[in-house]
Amino acid sequence: MKWNGNSEGLQEQESSQSEQKVQSQVNDSSDKTADASTAEAADDRVQASANASESNDLQQGSVGDSASPIIELPPVGYDQQRNDIAHGSIETVEYDSKTVGNKRKMLVYTPPGYNEDEKYNVLYLLHGIGGDEEEWHRNGHPEVILDNLFADGKLKPMIVVLPNGRAMTNDRAEGDIFAADKVKAFEVFEDDLINDLIPYIESHYSVETKRENRALAGLSMGGGQSLNIGLAHLDKFAWIGAFSAAPNTKSPEQLVPDAEYAAKQLKLLWLLCGDHDNLLNVSERTEAYLKEKNVPHTWFEYADGWHDWPVWKTGLYYFAQSIFQ
Repeated sequence: MKWNGNSEGLQEQESSQSEQKVQSQVNDSSDKTADASTAEAADDRVQASANASESNDLQQGSVGDSASPIIELPPVGYDQQRNDIAHGSIETVEYDSKTVGNKRKMLVYTPPGYNEDEKYNVLYLLHGIGGDEEEWHRNGHPEVILDNLFADGKLKPMIVVLPNGRAMTNDRAEGDIFAADKVKAFEVFEDDLINDLIPYIESHYSVETKRENRALAGLSMGGGQSLNIGLAHLDKFAWIGAFSAAPNTKSPEQLVPDAEYAAKQLKLLWLLCGDHDNLLNVSERTEAYLKEKNVPHTWFEYADGWHDWPVWKTGLYYFAQSIFQ
């Protein structure tokens, strides 16, 4: 997704799947869908600079740091399907939403060797304002990233749930995605997630049900939701991640009204944003407050990073390895 530079409001612009230059995020006024972008030029940049990292610590906290650490780029091929390993399954599932009043769709990823006799952790992974439950699968292919990490022994067993964060009767990303009712629906999703979706997952899949066994993360609008919902429900989530959090993110004082309580409850609070992202200030203000209040957290910037998939896939790659430890 791309934003037009007005970080105080939801002014996201759209770009096309044919976009070749990531730098057009700032200058391009295209009306096509950014979440459909493959960002091929950005992927080339990622691979070309794979050895230019300055940090290799997945859970490096930044409390007291004077400068933002630059995240190490994932190894080349981390997001490429490998045929010589076991693969998990990803399927579309419908659940009854009392909050919305109809059936809603989500995607559920089960890891290789999923066994009903075992209990699994759950990561709830949220999309952006221009997407739906298919956005991560369509553009980020988390199933590939996760399969590869499982094969390399770098991941704790987990199920990953890809919901639709737009909780309304017609939850498709169509028409004016900035219409008031559609923006409001991202707030309504909090009730849908807590009261409908999580209970469905826990009654239909073999999962652990303690807060330590749930993680919540997302990109852009979903990153803001993850902070808003996760930090308001630390009795439900111990692991929270936000990749390029959008302006829907509440003020830091609202997110963490009780710093001492949050510090005790959180297992991990993980933030990432591209250093060229027009929404960088949203993450920076949150990080500055967390640092001031001594709330342990992890903060990374993505060097030469924009509001796009290379950043978000990198976020998933590292966050997934850091949770449920």
